[in-house]
Amino acid sequence: MSNQDNLFVDGPDLPGFHNLLGYRQVSWEQDEAVIQLELEPRHLNLGGVIHGGVLTSLLDIALAQAGTHCPYPGRMRKAITLSLTTTFTGQCSEGTIRVTARKRAGGTRIFNSTGEVHDDKGNLLAIGEGTFRIRSGSDKPEGVPI
Repeated sequence: MSNQDNLFVDGPDLPGFHNLLGYRQVSWEQDEAVIQLELEPRHLNLGGVIHGGVLTSLLDIALAQAGTHCPYPGRMRKAITLSLTTTFTGQCSEGTIRVTARKRAGGTRIFNSTGEVHDDKGNLLAIGEGTFRIRSGSDKPEGVPI
């Protein structure tokens, strides 16, 4: 984890849908975010492999985080997804998956990020690209209170 561990919440401390997914923040710094998920039966589809909605949701979260890092404890920056494209390239049904996202371009309110999902054997499971809009109040590095 990065030196900003006090900014991370994991597992049952995550809000709403994030808690339902149950991912863990590995690192979060300027222009890059990494999250991982230990697969459980609830993450699998009827075919017994990871559900595409889980992969897409994790990409959406990490891609947005890549452009919204906030170094101030007790504060956060927020973004809204404008577009999100996911390409599925592999499958898995157990182990830990890792999502790595990087901000690629952007201005003061709109930014673009790309990311990849790999299983714990290094296999590429999905690729994502998204465009996001910084929410009001989140355009400055100090963001808004949590």
